[in-house]
Amino acid sequence: MRIDVLSLFPEFVSQVASHGVVGRAQERGLLSIHGWNPRDYAEGNYRRVDDRPFGGGPGMVMMIEPLRTALAAVRAVDPRPTRVIYMSPQGAPLTQAKARELAGLERLVLLCGRYEGVDERFLQAEVDEELSIGDYVLSGGELAAAVVIDATARLLPGALNDAESAAQDSFEGEGGLLDCPHYTRPLEHPFGAVPPVLLSGNHAEIAKWRRKQSLGRTWLRRPELIDRDQLSKADRALLEAFLTEQAAPASSPEPGPGGPGEQG
Repeated sequence: MRIDVLSLFPEFVSQVASHGVVGRAQERGLLSIHGWNPRDYAEGNYRRVDDRPFGGGPGMVMMIEPLRTALAAVRAVDPRPTRVIYMSPQGAPLTQAKARELAGLERLVLLCGRYEGVDERFLQAEVDEELSIGDYVLSGGELAAAVVIDATARLLPGALNDAESAAQDSFEGEGGLLDCPHYTRPLEHPFGAVPPVLLSGNHAEIAKWRRKQSLGRTWLRRPELIDRDQLSKADRALLEAFLTEQAAPASSPEPGPGGPGEQG
């Protein structure tokens, strides 16, 4: 997969994408990331890429021609069709399903705005869709582009050392639930003990426990992700068991030798 990033700070995205899973995906030849600076395609001594907005108001707006020329250069280096996405708080939200859709593409162009944004005429003429990583505003689209790259790259076949890792992530698998809790060594710790079921070696019971935890955690933290009426009978039973356990009072300490309530 090839991802081209149009940005006034292309080196920022390149640095972020050189680490971790994305870096390994590039080393394995699964992904290539290329930065393009619209300023390199601007005309005049100052290579201006922005101007004041018509109608007045604060800030500057990125101009059409530097972006148009840069995008033409991006298209020219690779004949494969590409989807152009503008990182914008006005776009559709990035979801795991969208990341999986993007991971199935051969080419992708991410446009990172700055200042007050990009001339609307360029967006209408050259951009296929707008995408947002949340309901807030950043100084530019570079961080958002890095998020899209990371979410997409880790879904490329061979990007992860263990393919099951992605399948068990939050929002993946049956129902798109949150992930279950995970534990590792030490077995005992002042913060608590590892749930005994995970030490049982009974894979069916472990899978059942993990499913119950995913259902319960999603119900508590992101209830909008669960339609209780659409759950299977087995999942409804697991969720009810989880909620019952949550509602149960903590076990009281054993009374001392003097009987309940007595002080030594």
